[in-house]
Amino acid sequence: MPQDGTITPKRLMLGQISICDGCCCGKTEKGHPAVPVQWLKQEWKIRGLLKRVHLSISGCLGPCDVPNVVMITSSEGTQWLALLNTQRHYAMLADWAEQSKDADKLLPLPKELRELALMPYRSQPQLAFEGHR
Repeated sequence: MPQDGTITPKRLMLGQISICDGCCCGKTEKGHPAVPVQWLKQEWKIRGLLKRVHLSISGCLGPCDVPNVVMITSSEGTQWLALLNTQRHYAMLADWAEQSKDADKLLPLPKELRELALMPYRSQPQLAFEGHR
């Protein structure tokens, strides 16, 4: 166990992309666009992204009222996307991950993907006692 209690892996990732392929996302029988799972896995392998920008194909990420949800997590925080409904969207995501790997930092998402930003959480009011010390 490390002295400060923090476990650090040998290879630090730039970020992690979790792609929903759960109860709704990618379910063409429910009228949602397919999630190209096998294509994504192959692209991540071919592009050498597996250890730098980790890809996780996930069960339900929620929220289920919008299909084809993606969650991008890094030390900077979490960004959510939704309504990825074309192969082009997924190709742009793979291109962005590869460019980020090459730059050795997560780059800003392309405008077309930023336009798919999702805010899945309610904003929380500050507690009445915060700031009154």
